[in-house]
Amino acid sequence: MKIISWNVNGLRAVYRDGFIDWVKKTEADVICLQEIKLQEGQVPTEVADLRGYNAYFSYAQKKGYSGLAVFTKEKPLRVENRSGFGRFDNEGRMLRLYYPGFTLINVYIPHGGRGKENLPYKLEAYKHLLQYLAKVKDEKAVVVGDFNVAHEDVDLARPNQNKNNIMFTPPEREQLDKIADLGFVDSFRKLHREGGNYTWWPYFANARARNLGWRIDYAFVSRKLSPRLKKAFILKDTKGSDHCPVGIEV
Repeated sequence: MKIISWNVNGLRAVYRDGFIDWVKKTEADVICLQEIKLQEGQVPTEVADLRGYNAYFSYAQKKGYSGLAVFTKEKPLRVENRSGFGRFDNEGRMLRLYYPGFTLINVYIPHGGRGKENLPYKLEAYKHLLQYLAKVKDEKAVVVGDFNVAHEDVDLARPNQNKNNIMFTPPEREQLDKIADLGFVDSFRKLHREGGNYTWWPYFANARARNLGWRIDYAFVSRKLSPRLKKAFILKDTKGSDHCPVGIEV
């Protein structure tokens, strides 16, 4: 099974940029999107009725903000879009799909604010996510999405210059430690130890061309599923967003 995750920073924008053709080329079994920035009724018909896939959405109450989508070839047994944390859920930040034998969770963690004004909310979101993941840690589970944190120095181009900046502060990085402590495996880092592999680049200073990026998008697999991990990859050449897709094969 091939699973891909991508923060599209606006689904309509990537749709205009060739999203349908991209989906055909990926041949993915499941595609998870974050930050679709759409409300119900605004999804382009060709996307909502994507040929060969069942589509599921979680919309933010606020217009033009956040939101998730999952396109899956195999219809799940059921779908949930509530984690139990009100603000998080009202912003459309979680989708869980139940399949026979495993569960898939798509999440979009808050950024925290360049001035760290929303860092308390971000840490509260992680607190609830960790409580949620603790209940599935002994299952065969895949957790993908934009976690808005670079975990280790190797996960961003300029770690020393960003020690106190949002997405790389010690309290944020500690949350990914806690996910690992639950038994979830960072699939890409398990198979690739080298640096220079990033999933997000700022729009300014020609950062993407210079590869001044951050790895903040992840695909975690539970301990029970990790022996079945075959591949983990970053599709750095896929354009259309300030993020690029990541994925796994299990």
